[in-house]
Amino acid sequence: MPLPYIPETITVHLGPPGSDAQNVTLSFPDYIKNVASSEIYPTWPENAIRANVYAQISFALNRIYTEWYRSQGYDYDITNSTAYDQYFVQGRDIFDNISEIVDEIFNNYLVRQGSVEPLFAQYCSGTTVTCEGLSQWGTVSLAEQGMSPYEILTYYYGDDIDIVRDTPVAPNLGSYPGTPLRLGMTGEAVRMLQLRLNRISTNYPAIPKIARVNGYFDQNTENAVRTFQQVFGLAVDGIVGKATWYRVAYLYAAIKRLSELSSEGLSLADVTAVYPEALEEGLQGEAVRMLQYFLAVIGNFYEEVPIIAIDGIFGAETKNAVVAVQKLFGLPVTGAVDEATWDQITSTYLSLLNALPPEWENAVILFPGRFLVEGMSGDDVRQLQEMLSVLSTVYPEIPKITPDGIYGPQTFQAVVAAQNLFGLRPTGAVGTPTWAEIASQYMTVVNGSRVADGQYPGEALTVGGQGGGTT
Repeated sequence: MPLPYIPETITVHLGPPGSDAQNVTLSFPDYIKNVASSEIYPTWPENAIRANVYAQISFALNRIYTEWYRSQGYDYDITNSTAYDQYFVQGRDIFDNISEIVDEIFNNYLVRQGSVEPLFAQYCSGTTVTCEGLSQWGTVSLAEQGMSPYEILTYYYGDDIDIVRDTPVAPNLGSYPGTPLRLGMTGEAVRMLQLRLNRISTNYPAIPKIARVNGYFDQNTENAVRTFQQVFGLAVDGIVGKATWYRVAYLYAAIKRLSELSSEGLSLADVTAVYPEALEEGLQGEAVRMLQYFLAVIGNFYEEVPIIAIDGIFGAETKNAVVAVQKLFGLPVTGAVDEATWDQITSTYLSLLNALPPEWENAVILFPGRFLVEGMSGDDVRQLQEMLSVLSTVYPEIPKITPDGIYGPQTFQAVVAAQNLFGLRPTGAVGTPTWAEIASQYMTVVNGSRVADGQYPGEALTVGGQGGGTT
């Protein structure tokens, strides 16, 4: 899950969940103004109004952040039924003082300390209806006693409440990544899926645990998806389309009680993305090696970008190459890799991969743009196998395999052997650094034999030097 944001709009169902009623979409501040004007009185003390508005904002944001209704297949974010949600009256007049307060604090919300999701700030009138959360009429007497909005909120929700302020505003697009997730894909959406499936499997032990929540859709992830689909009556194909994605989202929110006052909570680690991450001089590791590989390839096609070694260390050479890319594409020149720079570098690489000039076809084999793991198949798997097969004739440590385009156990063992031989982390999976090293060693063998026979007049595309410790 990403960090919470304030949605530009919210869609309200004018009836109970599942009823045949109209939906209306309006701006989030206008929605809160309507709810506040419908539920409380403008004559109340200002601190009581503010405390109620904080609770109303947090309640609505919790519904949106957990996708409570959309994950159940509904096309709205919240209802106007007070049995379930907040009181919203379409077309009603808005009180001026309430409007001013909402304009000031609409991008602030409540959280439980140690959690990041908006608090499910349950509340009720306190007269005709009582509940475990905030009493709306009770806030009046507390405000009259001189309590601040924060003191009123802690009185009802506990001392471990924080107010998150100045939250960014963003379009309300939903969490579904837009493209079905399947074997071989990588990214934050995959990591989010893995995290949710692992938590669901605690309550449904038939679903196997995913050993590494790392953003790589490997065979273990597919197995967990298939079992999940089987348990919950979905089409069992191991692919996470919209139906599977939102069924996972719904169960995850329900199991963690994210829409209850007794929420299990989401920690910062639950929502922090794997990539992109800030990269700058002095850092080292797999992400740096991946960056260097992309930069090295780009440098062969853009003379402004120097070709650098792939050693996993973000030194002066890497910084200079980053600066060159930032200048070339009109980005802020910092020498550090933020999200915009990362996106530009990776998109440039993929563009070059898809439009590789004919003269380079025999000079280098570029990383295919997807993480290769056991259980996958395709032309890029066959290409990997062909390179390993050639290397096995020179390096007896690498077992001989038959290129069949299927990433099976034998290919896995050959990859592990190559990773051990070339000083890479022996994971059996092929990311950018492993592909770069295998391709570089392969081209050295092939080009050496071609030169010896007088058959290869060109020179190989340079993608960097030796390194170690990564996939």
